[in-house]
Parts: sequence; C-alpha cells; structure tokens
Amino acid sequence: MNKSRQSLTKIPLLCCLLVTGMLSACSDSADKTPPAAKPPTPAGEVILAPDSPKKTYVKTAKLSLAQHPLLEPLAGKIVYDESLTSRISSPVAGRVVATPIALGTAVQAGSTLLELDSPDIADAEADFAKAQATATLAGHAFSRQQDLYAGKAISRKELEQAQSDLSSARSDLQRAEDKLKNLHLSARQTDGRFALRAAVAGIVVERTVNPGMEVRPDRDAPLFVVSDLKHLTVLLEVFEVNIGKIKTGQQLSISVPAYPGESFPATVQYIGQVLDETTRSVQVRCKLDNPDGRLLPGMYATITVESAADDKAFVIPLTAVFTEGDADYVFVALDENRYRQRRVEIGLRLQNKAVIRQGLQADELLVTEGALMLRAEEEVEIESTHQP
Repeated sequence: MNKSRQSLTKIPLLCCLLVTGMLSACSDSADKTPPAAKPPTPAGEVILAPDSPKKTYVKTAKLSLAQHPLLEPLAGKIVYDESLTSRISSPVAGRVVATPIALGTAVQAGSTLLELDSPDIADAEADFAKAQATATLAGHAFSRQQDLYAGKAISRKELEQAQSDLSSARSDLQRAEDKLKNLHLSARQTDGRFALRAAVAGIVVERTVNPGMEVRPDRDAPLFVVSDLKHLTVLLEVFEVNIGKIKTGQQLSISVPAYPGESFPATVQYIGQVLDETTRSVQVRCKLDNPDGRLLPGMYATITVESAADDKAFVIPLTAVFTEGDADYVFVALDENRYRQRRVEIGLRLQNKAVIRQGLQADELLVTEGALMLRAEEEVEIESTHQP
C-alpha cells in the first residue's frame, strides 16, 4: 500500500521536471537565435565603423582642375643676361694709377672704372698734335701758293702740289682725331692718361685688376664685368622628344635650393636652332626677372614646364595612387565612412605627383593618404563575405 502511494507521488514530480526542462530548452533555443545577416558591402567599396581607429589614417582633399606639368622638371642654371652684361678690357697698354672701382658698385654707362698711365695714349696725343700742326702749316702754304699763282709767280703744277699736301695733312689729322675719339679721349687732352669706362649700366660683379698693375689689350680675362642683376637668364637643355612642348613666350616656373618652397616666373626667350648630337638636346634661354636681387648668377635651378591656362587636369599626390597589375587606382570618399575604389589613367607620373587624364571628377573627395590601408580593408571584407 505504501509503495503504491510513493509511485503515485513521483508521477506529478516527474511531470513537473519534464515541463521545466522543456521550457528551459525552449528558452535556450530562443537565446541562441542567430542575429540578422549584415548586408553585403558593394564591390569596390570599403565601409569603416564611425568609431574605427583606422579613420585617423585616412586624409582627403577636394579635387579641382589646375594647370599641370607637361614633362619632368628640367635642370638649368642661372647666368647673366648677356644683352645687359659688358666684359670690359683695356684697348691700350698701361699702368693702373688709381684704385679701380670696387666690386658691387652700381655704375652708369660711361662711369670711370679705372685710370691708366699709358704710353699708347701719349703717342696718340702726340700724333694728333703733330698732325694738327702739319695741317695748319699746309693750309698756310696753300694760301700763299694761291696768291702766287694768282700773280702768275708760280706754275699750276706747284699750286696743285700745295693742294695735295694740304689734303694729305688733313687726312692725317682726321685719322689722328678718329683714334682719340675711339678711345673716348678729348682732342685737348695731353696728359697720357686713359680712363676705362663702363659700357652699360649695372653692378660691378667681377674685377681682376689691382692698383699699380700693368695691363695689356691682349689680356685673356676681362678687367671688369658689369651686369644688370635685376634681369637674368636661365639656361636649360631640352631633349628633342620634348622640344615640341616648349614655345617662345611660354611661362615657366623656376625654383632654386636657396629658397625651398618658392617659385619664380620665367619666360622662354630663345629656343636653339641646332641640336646637340651628343646629348640629343636643344639649349633654351629664358628671361628671369630678379627685382629683389635674391637670385644670383651661377645658381642651379629646377624648371617646371606647365600647361597653358586653358589646359587643366587633376594633379594629385602619388600617395593617393596604388597599382594592381597594369592599372592604377585611387579611393574617393562617398561620405565620412564609405570609400569607393576608382580606376584612373595617369598622363604623367612625377616624383611625388601624378597628372590624371581620366577617372576623376571635380569636387570629389580624394583619399590622399591611407589608400593602401583601405585596399587592405577591402580585401578583408571580401574574404569575410566568401567565408561559409
């Protein structure tokens, strides 16, 4: 009887345990329901979480059209403008008798640079004085002969001889006077001194003469170099394959190591008409204004040849470009978290920039830094999408 009662008591207990277990299993099953699937990322796009630390490595810039380089930067050298430069030597021999003008002095055309005590000048002055006296004497003789001929005291032959002597004396006088004029000497000067003068206005930039020095006309080096340093010339060599991109009057941009980050405008003035067969290049001369005098002859320069004002393209940093196979790509930002890969066509690849022919549009946000990181993130998203 007791065993029967115990059996009846266990049946409700087992039912309760069974119901409790079933409810617990249902609860566990509900808790383990998989979350809703994440929508797939469109091909070629990368999405970063708003709080992703990777966003700190991504820099963007708005795209705009601009003039662009036509070829790689060219190497050149700044030199004197030869049309405003004078290399001055002495046309006569002599000894320097005064201190020559100092380096760096500003002079005008005709300014005295030095004075010489010159035997050549003394001889020229003596020749002029002698020719002048001979011409005066011949003039008087001819006048007397005219009077005598009028009185029939001499023959016509004697008169003609006096006239010939006068013509010869005048020719000698003219020759002596012209020699003085060529030396910029006065006919009244008799001291044997010669003043060497500047031929152009400018600055005395070179001097190879000292007080007391003997100079000669056949000296190799000029005594002075005077040049207008407000106007200089840039010399550059352009390979024949690029010469078609250089035009007379074209504006160029000059930079020098002395002033990093600064550029100076120059204008193509002359394109050589002869090709150097050794280097396969043509020399180009450019006019370079130097109003503040910061640029100096002898400086090396880097020349950038830019397109015309109406020929514009996108110039982007090379950090924005990555290459896969034979194609080049960039990323553009669609919003703060989404980035899309874009194939581009590069027209000219420079040291740190690229000129884009196709693939971009104005006002788009280009990823200038972090493109490779986004590409790696894209690979991660592709792999996760293809996992079972």
